Amino acid sequence: LNALFDKSTTKVQKNSICFNLTPTVFPIPGLWSLEYKRELTSPLCIAAAQGFSECLQYLLEHGAHPNLIAGGKAALHEACANANTECVELLLEHGANPNQMTDEGLTALHLCRTPQSLRCAKALVRYGAKVNSPSEEEEETPLHVASRHGLPHHAQLYLRFGACVNHGSSSGETPLGVVCGVAPEKTDNSQDEQYLEICRLLLAYGAQINLSDEERRSPLHKAARNVQLKVVELLLDHGADISAIDYNGCSPLSSVLQSSVVRQGWEPHRVVQTLLNRGSIKVWPQALLKVLTACAEAPKTVEILFNSYTLVPVTSKWVEAIPEDIFHLHRTFYESLFALEYKPRSLQHLCRSALRKEFGKNCCSLIPRLPIPKPLEQYLLLEPEGYID
Repeated sequence: LNALFDKSTTKVQKNSICFNLTPTVFPIPGLWSLEYKRELTSPLCIAAAQGFSECLQYLLEHGAHPNLIAGGKAALHEACANANTECVELLLEHGANPNQMTDEGLTALHLCRTPQSLRCAKALVRYGAKVNSPSEEEEETPLHVASRHGLPHHAQLYLRFGACVNHGSSSGETPLGVVCGVAPEKTDNSQDEQYLEICRLLLAYGAQINLSDEERRSPLHKAARNVQLKVVELLLDHGADISAIDYNGCSPLSSVLQSSVVRQGWEPHRVVQTLLNRGSIKVWPQALLKVLTACAEAPKTVEILFNSYTLVPVTSKWVEAIPEDIFHLHRTFYESLFALEYKPRSLQHLCRSALRKEFGKNCCSLIPRLPIPKPLEQYLLLEPEGYID
């Protein structure tokens, strides 16, 4: 019952079950991997991984060892990785160690990575699993895992049972830093809400909002770079340092500018607008040409950033920095921008700049209170119009 089986062999031996590994199939039809990986397993691990609870119970009742490591994992690890709750409970009832680690240094809680594994996590905690047990290599806790995979119910479970909300991994990553460092898919709005919910939960349990990793990147740096607008707003509402500088000399504003083209579908200009309306330090004016070159495909971002300055001289170098195809694609905007070459800005813009300078970091809260028409309010808040006045 406790025999180890070699999954890669094709020869059937006495008292063993043999499996052939499925060769890796590449996108090109007919292309197969020539390498086979040798793996060991056991009857108990197979039953746990496949969710065969009756088979698992039979094996346990006839002497199968619940903590036997086969192929780097015990049966409990396999059951959790595949969210087989009934198998998890059976193994724990028969003495499986909830804190046993895989050969890679992960506990069963680290392997609860899907919404379906919540009941597995609850069973583990009930049987004494340590919620603050770090992985061996990266020193991440189960709370880090729940944060990375967008599992608010798992996170809440661990926090209720005493998870350390500010535990730093080997690279200095806190759970809050992890969740802010995730780049959700644009098509999955529910995923955005899950990550936002985890952020709220971590902050409610006392997460230190400005703790940075080994590169001095704060949660706000990461949320801005990944264009998580709602998370950025939440962090700022809770006192995040809007002008923090990492080891590369980047502020949160610089971080989102670096993503303005590759994550354009996420509307990075909204994050730029929010940061500027909350008092972010600006890009050094002499570096704007470099920013223009990098962000040319994101004219809304360029417009908002340009309008945050009272006056920036537009030169012929700016014209040369824009590729011809991008210029034609956004012709209206770039013609209005280049028309300002060696010319002053409009009186209306100068008045906007004076008012924004007076309000400073409170632009976002004070401007909406002014008794002015909505279009003027939006103008003061740097709402993009598609051209430069």
